[in-house]
Amino acid sequence: MNFLPQLLFSIVFVMTLAANAADDLRIGLIGLDTSHVTAFTALLNDPKAPNHVPGAKVVAAFKGGSTDIESSWSRVEGYTQELREKHSVTIYDSIEELCRHVDAVMLESVDGRPHLEQARPVIKARKPLYIDKPMAGSLKDVIEIFRLAKEAGVPMFSSSSLRYGKTTQTVRNGSIGKVLRAETWSPCHLEKTHPDLFWYGVHGVESLFTVMGTGCESVKRGATRDGRIEVTGTWRGGRVGIYREDPKGYGGIAKGEKGESPVGAYEGYHPLVAEAVKFFQTGVAPVSPEETIELFAFMEADDESKRHGGAEVKIVDMLKRASATR
Repeated sequence: MNFLPQLLFSIVFVMTLAANAADDLRIGLIGLDTSHVTAFTALLNDPKAPNHVPGAKVVAAFKGGSTDIESSWSRVEGYTQELREKHSVTIYDSIEELCRHVDAVMLESVDGRPHLEQARPVIKARKPLYIDKPMAGSLKDVIEIFRLAKEAGVPMFSSSSLRYGKTTQTVRNGSIGKVLRAETWSPCHLEKTHPDLFWYGVHGVESLFTVMGTGCESVKRGATRDGRIEVTGTWRGGRVGIYREDPKGYGGIAKGEKGESPVGAYEGYHPLVAEAVKFFQTGVAPVSPEETIELFAFMEADDESKRHGGAEVKIVDMLKRASATR
């Protein structure tokens, strides 16, 4: 019986798509405080844009914004004006009203903390939902969003654009066999309202989990020789995944049973946007809830390890604690 809501949703969703096959899907944006909203809209709405992604258009938006994060409140009006004037996007005063005018939703608020409350009306309206990074402001909220979506049978996924680098995907798909060790790096700007890796380190951690997959058992916070963040995860079978802070850019190396390969490169937003459109068209999530939940458990375990002077923290303990406090 647990699968019945998802099955019924999928049947109705596919029938709706078939009836409107000639039309672009109507996308609504929540949270106009990140450059992603204008970048994604340009890719979708402008056929002349480099790497244009067909099949959907952004038609509606809800401003959002967080008053205690300067990089949020200071940018809302500018991005709102650009969406309205350049792309003819209609701005609605509530998420509930937005949902009445769209087929699917991209939750873009730069602040992860309000994501749970912003996701609730979308799930209630039964709209397929993509949530941009960070999926939420805590592991507890990540788990709750997935629970609500599953209970309602609403398709949903979350991912950073770094998941879709070409070599990262090639390694995930088996080019070097099972990955035994991987190291990824990215900038890691901190935001005091979020765990250390949630705000920007999530990009490099997303690359790490893309090639390592699930199965991380423990996490330890350390530091590089120059004092930057270094996080070591131990996976089942003794496999090792390491994330490092690197202000110079994105990258990594994966070593597998059949060789090694560079991973972790940033190659623009269009591969992610294309995956999101495919997801909206099919209702099939490209990233499992289990992988995303474990990814956030890794990042929250890093903060726990930091608080305890670099002690090893077990992922299972983080998951139990987050589930118990729901």
